[in-house]
Amino acid sequence: MRDQALFDKIDLHLIRVLHTVLTERSVSRAGVRLGMHQPAVSSALKRLRELAGDPLLVRSGAGMVPTDAGLRMIEPSASILRAAEMLFSEARGFEPQTSNITFRVAAADYLDPLFLPRLVSQIKQLAPQSQVEIHPLSADSDYQARLAQGDVDVVVGNWLKPPGELHMGQLLADQIVCLVANDHPAAKRGWTQESWLECEHVAPTPTHPGGRGVIDEHLEELGLRRNITARCPHFGVIPQMVASSLLVLTTGRQFCDRFTDRLPVKILECPVDFPQLLYYQLWHERTHTSVSARWLRERVKAVAAGLAQER
Repeated sequence: MRDQALFDKIDLHLIRVLHTVLTERSVSRAGVRLGMHQPAVSSALKRLRELAGDPLLVRSGAGMVPTDAGLRMIEPSASILRAAEMLFSEARGFEPQTSNITFRVAAADYLDPLFLPRLVSQIKQLAPQSQVEIHPLSADSDYQARLAQGDVDVVVGNWLKPPGELHMGQLLADQIVCLVANDHPAAKRGWTQESWLECEHVAPTPTHPGGRGVIDEHLEELGLRRNITARCPHFGVIPQMVASSLLVLTTGRQFCDRFTDRLPVKILECPVDFPQLLYYQLWHERTHTSVSARWLRERVKAVAAGLAQER
């Protein structure tokens, strides 16, 4: 009877507050994400603490961290929320024009600067009442765990060896080239493998702890190492850095092509032989058969194919 009485005190909104507070690790940030005033979030957290018999979130220095009990609740709460969302959308049948489902996409901005804007535009055109959340791929983000927990529906990026436990769909293949300023010495004299390695390189901040990215992973396999003197988490602003410096950006031609008409930069062939840069979308088994998730993956694929055809 006690378990039933406890269960009767829990509603879906309370589960959403629980998951948001635990993942944001902040009452104020949770309030912004939930569209609630901070006192209301604090009140809900108080109820959750009473129900759990645990503080769930405690102060640590200037921030807050989940307790052990709180950490154990993150994945189950995400599963409950995602299951509830899918329960009714799938039961009604997914109708893009009338659905108010939330689509969550995690992606880096190095595929093409037009990819995410066009993806959001297509989703909103075809599913005008839906919500769209774009999540970054950052060094403190475990995208495999976020897919498993339901925090994101699909992850878009490139990997030399994509994780085998996830479903994968190839989006496009691209040639690896170098972007330099028009007045870079290599633009006039060319370069050898040795001189390219010695140049000052700019690279994106790794998308996960210990990550090196496909360029440096391949170089390591060849026993080579380039001279990275600058890193930036915002890939879209790197071409401006290149345009006014001696930095070299090595990435896909698809991305570089967007800047040659707008900035004083040019594309050079890379003196190191790289395999094609392959972009994928990854998703978890938990959403593999979902009608709405499959519809989202079809949009991702269609937008990527459209960009490839423009080249």
